[in-house]
Amino acid sequence: MSRLIITGGPKLKGEIAIDGSKNAVLPILAAAILNGGESVIKNCPRLRDVDVMIEILNKIGCKAKMEGNVITVNSSTITQTQIPSELVAEMRSSIFIMGPMLARCGKVTITYPGGCESLLVQ
Repeated sequence: MSRLIITGGPKLKGEIAIDGSKNAVLPILAAAILNGGESVIKNCPRLRDVDVMIEILNKIGCKAKMEGNVITVNSSTITQTQIPSELVAEMRSSIFIMGPMLARCGKVTITYPGGCESLLVQ
């Protein structure tokens, strides 16, 4: 049986900054719809997919903006249940918006990511 014996000097300690992740922030932005108020998401990466999700939120009536690496979403002002197909076609992750919209508004009209046919869910 093999074994490793590690002996060393002082214990490691300190802090390290972890960059934000697109795959984490996109579902969080979609979930901000559920709040019905203001959500502040910190340490967000500045990427095209993040910008598209912010644009989707604004198109349905939310007030979403990014300043530095912080995104603020106020979802109390949702006015639309139809997600613009041109934005949905830009990224697969736009489908994350479907669940929160159904929970909050009771319906959503969204195309399949990639621009396929429309889907009405009630």
